Amino acid sequence: MSRNYDSQRRVLVTGGAGFLGSHLIDRLLERGDEVVCVDNLFTGTKRNLYHLAAHPRFDFIRHDVTFPLYLEVDEIYNLACPASPIHYQHDPVQTTKTSVHGAINMLGLAKRLRARILQASTSEVYGDPNVHPQTEDYWGHVNPIGPRSCYDEGKRCAETLFFDYHRQHGLEIKVARIFNTYGPRMHPADGRVVSNFIMQALRGEPITIYGEGQQTRSFCYVDDLVDGLMRLMDTPPEVTGPINIGNPTEFTIRELAELVLKKTGSTSKLEFRPLPADDPRQRRPDITQATATLGWRPSVQLEAGLEKTIEYFARTHNVRA
Repeated sequence: MSRNYDSQRRVLVTGGAGFLGSHLIDRLLERGDEVVCVDNLFTGTKRNLYHLAAHPRFDFIRHDVTFPLYLEVDEIYNLACPASPIHYQHDPVQTTKTSVHGAINMLGLAKRLRARILQASTSEVYGDPNVHPQTEDYWGHVNPIGPRSCYDEGKRCAETLFFDYHRQHGLEIKVARIFNTYGPRMHPADGRVVSNFIMQALRGEPITIYGEGQQTRSFCYVDDLVDGLMRLMDTPPEVTGPINIGNPTEFTIRELAELVLKKTGSTSKLEFRPLPADDPRQRRPDITQATATLGWRPSVQLEAGLEKTIEYFARTHNVRA
Protein backbone atom coordinates (compact mmCIF):
# COMPACT_ATOMS: atom_id res chain seq x y z
CA MET A 1 0.00 0.00 0.00
CA SER A 2 1.55 3.30 -1.05
CA ARG A 3 1.60 6.02 1.56
CA ASN A 4 0.77 9.41 0.10
CA TYR A 5 0.67 11.97 2.90
CA ASP A 6 -0.36 14.70 0.49
CA SER A 7 -3.81 13.12 0.72
CA GLN A 8 -5.95 12.93 3.83
CA ARG A 9 -5.25 10.05 6.20
CA ARG A 10 -8.05 7.93 7.65
CA VAL A 11 -6.93 6.82 11.12
CA LEU A 12 -8.43 4.25 13.50
CA VAL A 13 -7.92 4.81 17.23
CA THR A 14 -9.00 1.91 19.44
CA GLY A 15 -9.70 2.90 23.03
CA GLY A 16 -10.33 6.39 21.68
CA ALA A 17 -12.90 7.38 24.30
CA GLY A 18 -10.32 7.01 27.05
CA PHE A 19 -8.03 9.58 28.61
CA LEU A 20 -5.10 9.16 26.25
CA GLY A 21 -7.09 8.17 23.17
CA SER A 22 -9.34 11.22 23.24
CA HIS A 23 -6.34 13.58 23.37
CA LEU A 24 -4.73 11.72 20.49
CA ILE A 25 -7.94 12.05 18.44
CA ASP A 26 -8.00 15.81 19.06
CA ARG A 27 -4.46 16.12 17.70
CA LEU A 28 -5.15 13.94 14.65
CA LEU A 29 -8.22 15.99 13.77
CA GLU A 30 -6.27 19.22 14.22
CA ARG A 31 -3.77 17.87 11.70
CA GLY A 32 -6.57 17.32 9.18
CA ASP A 33 -7.01 13.53 9.40
CA GLU A 34 -10.26 11.60 9.32
CA VAL A 35 -10.57 9.66 12.58
CA VAL A 36 -12.60 6.58 13.48
CA CYS A 37 -12.82 6.01 17.25
CA VAL A 38 -13.55 2.47 18.44
CA ASP A 39 -14.32 1.89 22.12
CA ASN A 40 -16.57 -0.43 24.13
CA LEU A 41 -16.84 2.22 26.89
CA PHE A 42 -15.71 -0.13 29.66
CA THR A 43 -13.35 2.53 31.02
CA GLY A 44 -13.68 5.18 28.32
CA THR A 45 -16.56 7.65 28.28
CA LYS A 46 -18.40 9.54 25.57
CA ARG A 47 -17.97 12.63 27.77
CA ASN A 48 -14.39 12.78 26.48
CA LEU A 49 -15.76 13.03 22.93
CA TYR A 50 -18.80 15.30 23.33
CA HIS A 51 -16.92 18.22 21.83
CA LEU A 52 -16.45 16.19 18.63
CA ALA A 53 -20.07 15.13 18.14
CA ALA A 54 -20.62 17.39 15.12
CA HIS A 55 -17.11 17.16 13.71
CA PRO A 56 -17.30 16.26 9.99
CA ARG A 57 -14.14 14.12 10.05
CA PHE A 58 -14.92 12.11 13.21
CA ASP A 59 -16.82 8.83 13.60
CA PHE A 60 -17.48 6.74 16.72
CA ILE A 61 -18.09 2.97 16.72
CA ARG A 62 -18.99 1.14 19.92
CA HIS A 63 -17.12 -2.13 19.61
CA ASP A 64 -15.03 -4.56 21.68
CA VAL A 65 -11.67 -5.22 20.02
CA THR A 66 -11.69 -8.84 21.23
CA PHE A 67 -14.05 -9.35 18.27
CA PRO A 68 -12.95 -8.79 14.65
CA LEU A 69 -13.55 -5.41 13.04
CA TYR A 70 -13.83 -4.66 9.34
CA LEU A 71 -13.36 -1.15 7.97
CA GLU A 72 -11.01 0.79 5.70
CA VAL A 73 -8.24 2.91 7.25
CA ASP A 74 -4.66 3.96 6.51
CA GLU A 75 -3.25 3.80 10.05
CA ILE A 76 -4.19 2.16 13.35
CA TYR A 77 -3.35 3.30 16.88
CA ASN A 78 -4.13 0.35 19.16
CA LEU A 79 -4.78 1.90 22.59
CA ALA A 80 -7.63 -0.34 23.75
CA CYS A 81 -7.06 -1.82 27.21
CA PRO A 82 -7.85 -0.82 30.81
CA ALA A 83 -4.70 0.86 32.08
CA SER A 84 -5.18 1.32 35.83
CA PRO A 85 -4.93 -1.48 38.43
CA ILE A 86 -8.50 -0.97 39.68
CA HIS A 87 -9.90 -1.39 36.18
CA TYR A 88 -7.64 -4.08 34.78
CA GLN A 89 -7.94 -6.22 37.94
CA HIS A 90 -11.75 -5.93 37.92
CA ASP A 91 -11.95 -8.56 35.15
CA PRO A 92 -8.42 -9.89 34.68
CA VAL A 93 -9.38 -12.50 32.09
CA GLN A 94 -11.02 -9.85 29.94
CA THR A 95 -7.96 -7.61 30.38
CA THR A 96 -5.68 -10.31 28.99
CA LYS A 97 -8.13 -11.01 26.17
CA THR A 98 -8.23 -7.30 25.29
CA SER A 99 -4.44 -7.15 25.03
CA VAL A 100 -3.98 -10.45 23.20
CA HIS A 101 -7.16 -10.99 21.14
CA GLY A 102 -7.36 -7.26 20.54
CA ALA A 103 -3.82 -7.22 19.18
CA ILE A 104 -4.54 -10.24 16.94
CA ASN A 105 -7.68 -8.61 15.54
CA MET A 106 -6.05 -5.23 14.92
CA LEU A 107 -2.95 -6.84 13.41
CA GLY A 108 -5.20 -8.92 11.17
CA LEU A 109 -6.97 -5.76 10.04
CA ALA A 110 -3.66 -4.00 9.41
CA LYS A 111 -2.39 -7.02 7.44
CA ARG A 112 -5.47 -7.07 5.21
CA LEU A 113 -5.22 -3.31 4.57
CA ARG A 114 -1.40 -3.14 4.51
CA ALA A 115 -1.85 -0.34 7.03
CA ARG A 116 0.74 0.89 9.50
CA ILE A 117 -0.14 0.03 13.12
CA LEU A 118 1.09 1.37 16.47
CA GLN A 119 0.80 -0.55 19.73
CA ALA A 120 0.40 1.41 22.95
CA SER A 121 2.53 -0.81 25.16
CA THR A 122 3.55 0.09 28.68
CA SER A 123 6.38 0.47 31.14
CA GLU A 124 4.69 -2.39 33.02
CA VAL A 125 6.46 -4.80 30.63
CA TYR A 126 9.54 -4.09 32.77
CA GLY A 127 7.71 -5.22 35.93
CA ASP A 128 9.50 -4.35 39.17
CA PRO A 129 12.78 -3.56 37.42
CA ASN A 130 16.25 -4.60 38.50
CA VAL A 131 17.75 -2.11 36.01
CA HIS A 132 17.34 1.63 36.53
CA PRO A 133 16.51 3.65 34.51
CA GLN A 134 14.83 1.23 32.12
CA THR A 135 16.23 0.93 28.60
CA GLU A 136 14.39 -0.78 25.76
CA ASP A 137 16.83 -3.72 25.70
CA TYR A 138 15.98 -4.65 29.31
CA TRP A 139 13.77 -7.77 29.32
CA GLY A 140 12.07 -7.01 32.60
CA HIS A 141 11.35 -8.58 35.99
CA VAL A 142 7.70 -9.62 35.87
CA ASN A 143 5.63 -11.96 38.03
CA PRO A 144 3.62 -14.07 35.53
CA ILE A 145 1.02 -15.20 38.10
CA GLY A 146 0.48 -12.13 40.30
CA PRO A 147 -2.52 -9.78 40.50
CA ARG A 148 -0.97 -7.38 37.97
CA SER A 149 -0.04 -10.13 35.51
CA CYS A 150 -3.18 -9.81 33.40
CA TYR A 151 -1.96 -6.39 32.30
CA ASP A 152 1.83 -6.89 32.41
CA GLU A 153 1.87 -10.21 30.58
CA GLY A 154 -0.99 -9.25 28.26
CA LYS A 155 1.01 -6.27 27.03
CA ARG A 156 4.18 -8.36 26.75
CA CYS A 157 2.33 -10.91 24.63
CA ALA A 158 0.92 -8.11 22.45
CA GLU A 159 4.46 -6.93 21.76
CA THR A 160 5.40 -10.50 20.78
CA LEU A 161 2.49 -10.62 18.34
CA PHE A 162 3.42 -7.28 16.81
CA PHE A 163 6.99 -8.32 16.13
CA ASP A 164 5.95 -11.75 14.82
CA TYR A 165 3.53 -10.11 12.37
CA HIS A 166 6.35 -7.78 11.35
CA ARG A 167 8.80 -10.63 10.75
CA GLN A 168 6.32 -13.10 9.24
CA HIS A 169 4.14 -10.76 7.17
CA GLY A 170 6.28 -7.66 6.65
CA LEU A 171 3.75 -5.51 8.53
CA GLU A 172 4.76 -1.93 9.35
CA ILE A 173 4.63 -1.80 13.14
CA LYS A 174 5.45 0.76 15.82
CA VAL A 175 5.65 -0.15 19.52
CA ALA A 176 5.62 2.59 22.17
CA ARG A 177 6.28 1.78 25.82
CA ILE A 178 4.29 4.41 27.67
CA PHE A 179 5.32 5.49 31.17
CA ASN A 180 3.04 7.16 33.73
CA THR A 181 0.95 9.78 31.95
CA TYR A 182 -1.44 12.30 33.49
CA GLY A 183 -3.58 15.26 32.53
CA PRO A 184 -7.18 16.39 31.94
CA ARG A 185 -9.76 13.64 31.23
CA MET A 186 -8.20 11.12 33.58
CA HIS A 187 -10.91 9.02 35.20
CA PRO A 188 -11.41 10.37 38.74
CA ALA A 189 -11.74 6.86 40.23
CA ASP A 190 -9.20 4.93 38.18
CA GLY A 191 -6.89 4.32 41.14
CA ARG A 192 -3.89 5.97 39.50
CA VAL A 193 -1.76 7.99 41.83
CA VAL A 194 -2.15 11.44 40.22
CA SER A 195 -5.96 11.30 39.97
CA ASN A 196 -6.21 9.70 43.43
CA PHE A 197 -4.14 12.39 45.10
CA ILE A 198 -5.88 15.27 43.32
CA MET A 199 -9.41 14.04 44.10
CA GLN A 200 -8.52 13.31 47.73
CA ALA A 201 -6.90 16.72 48.14
CA LEU A 202 -9.84 18.57 46.54
CA ARG A 203 -12.31 16.73 48.79
CA GLY A 204 -10.21 17.26 51.91
CA GLU A 205 -9.82 13.50 52.38
CA PRO A 206 -6.63 11.82 53.63
CA ILE A 207 -3.98 11.32 50.93
CA THR A 208 -3.40 7.55 50.83
CA ILE A 209 0.25 6.60 50.36
CA TYR A 210 1.27 2.95 50.08
CA GLY A 211 4.38 1.88 51.93
CA GLU A 212 6.49 4.84 53.06
CA GLY A 213 6.00 6.68 49.76
CA GLN A 214 9.64 6.24 48.74
CA GLN A 215 8.82 4.29 45.56
CA THR A 216 9.44 6.48 42.54
CA ARG A 217 7.55 7.29 39.34
CA SER A 218 8.11 9.58 36.37
CA PHE A 219 5.10 11.59 35.23
CA CYS A 220 4.60 12.67 31.62
CA TYR A 221 1.94 15.25 30.70
CA VAL A 222 -0.53 13.96 28.13
CA ASP A 223 0.27 16.56 25.44
CA ASP A 224 3.92 15.50 25.46
CA LEU A 225 2.97 11.83 25.31
CA VAL A 226 0.65 12.30 22.32
CA ASP A 227 3.36 14.21 20.50
CA GLY A 228 5.71 11.26 21.03
CA LEU A 229 3.18 8.73 19.70
CA MET A 230 2.51 10.75 16.55
CA ARG A 231 6.23 11.23 15.90
CA LEU A 232 6.78 7.48 16.27
CA MET A 233 3.95 6.66 13.86
CA ASP A 234 5.54 8.91 11.22
CA THR A 235 9.03 7.38 11.37
CA PRO A 236 10.41 5.36 8.42
CA PRO A 237 9.29 1.69 8.12
CA GLU A 238 12.57 0.34 9.52
CA VAL A 239 11.87 2.07 12.87
CA THR A 240 9.71 -0.39 14.78
CA GLY A 241 10.55 0.31 18.41
CA PRO A 242 9.97 -0.55 21.12
CA ILE A 243 10.65 3.02 22.18
CA ASN A 244 10.16 4.39 25.69
CA ILE A 245 7.96 7.48 25.81
CA GLY A 246 7.81 9.15 29.19
CA ASN A 247 9.32 11.83 31.35
CA PRO A 248 12.75 10.91 32.77
CA THR A 249 12.42 13.23 35.77
CA GLU A 250 11.87 11.03 38.82
CA PHE A 251 9.75 11.81 41.90
CA THR A 252 8.93 9.81 45.00
CA ILE A 253 5.25 9.21 45.64
CA ARG A 254 5.54 11.26 48.81
CA GLU A 255 7.00 14.20 46.85
CA LEU A 256 4.05 13.99 44.46
CA ALA A 257 1.59 14.02 47.37
CA GLU A 258 3.23 17.07 48.91
CA LEU A 259 3.22 18.88 45.55
CA VAL A 260 -0.50 18.15 45.06
CA LEU A 261 -1.23 19.50 48.54
CA LYS A 262 0.73 22.65 47.72
CA LYS A 263 -1.02 23.22 44.38
CA THR A 264 -4.53 22.59 45.71
CA GLY A 265 -4.04 24.43 49.01
CA SER A 266 -5.64 21.40 50.66
CA THR A 267 -5.43 20.66 54.38
CA SER A 268 -5.57 16.89 53.78
CA LYS A 269 -3.24 14.73 55.86
CA LEU A 270 -1.02 11.91 54.60
CA GLU A 271 -2.25 8.41 55.44
CA PHE A 272 0.12 5.45 55.03
CA ARG A 273 -1.09 1.96 54.07
CA PRO A 274 0.60 -1.39 53.29
CA LEU A 275 2.32 -1.67 49.93
CA PRO A 276 0.30 -3.67 47.32
CA ALA A 277 1.71 -6.90 45.87
CA ASP A 278 4.23 -6.47 43.03
CA ASP A 279 4.15 -2.67 43.22
CA PRO A 280 7.30 -1.47 41.39
CA ARG A 281 9.83 0.31 43.61
CA GLN A 282 11.31 2.42 40.81
CA ARG A 283 10.06 3.47 37.41
CA ARG A 284 11.93 5.88 35.14
CA PRO A 285 12.42 5.71 31.39
CA ASP A 286 15.68 6.04 29.56
CA ILE A 287 14.53 8.13 26.58
CA THR A 288 17.80 8.13 24.65
CA GLN A 289 16.14 6.33 21.74
CA ALA A 290 13.14 8.66 21.68
CA THR A 291 15.42 11.69 21.63
CA ALA A 292 17.73 10.31 18.93
CA THR A 293 15.10 8.67 16.71
CA LEU A 294 12.07 10.93 17.16
CA GLY A 295 13.70 14.22 18.15
CA TRP A 296 11.38 14.06 21.16
CA ARG A 297 11.70 15.18 24.75
CA PRO A 298 8.89 16.13 27.14
CA SER A 299 8.53 19.87 27.67
CA VAL A 300 5.80 20.22 30.33
CA GLN A 301 7.15 20.27 33.89
CA LEU A 302 5.23 18.43 36.62
CA GLU A 303 4.13 21.59 38.45
CA ALA A 304 2.66 23.12 35.27
CA GLY A 305 0.96 19.89 34.25
CA LEU A 306 -0.51 19.37 37.71
CA GLU A 307 -1.99 22.87 37.68
CA LYS A 308 -3.87 22.09 34.44
CA THR A 309 -4.98 18.71 35.73
CA ILE A 310 -6.17 20.07 39.08
CA GLU A 311 -8.12 22.82 37.30
CA TYR A 312 -9.83 20.17 35.13
CA PHE A 313 -10.84 18.00 38.09
CA ALA A 314 -12.07 20.98 40.11
CA ARG A 315 -14.15 22.24 37.19
CA THR A 316 -15.62 18.99 35.89
CA HIS A 317 -16.25 17.27 39.21
CA ASN A 318 -17.34 20.34 41.16
CA VAL A 319 -14.89 19.90 44.03
CA ARG A 320 -12.66 22.42 45.74
CA ALA A 321 -10.34 21.98 48.70
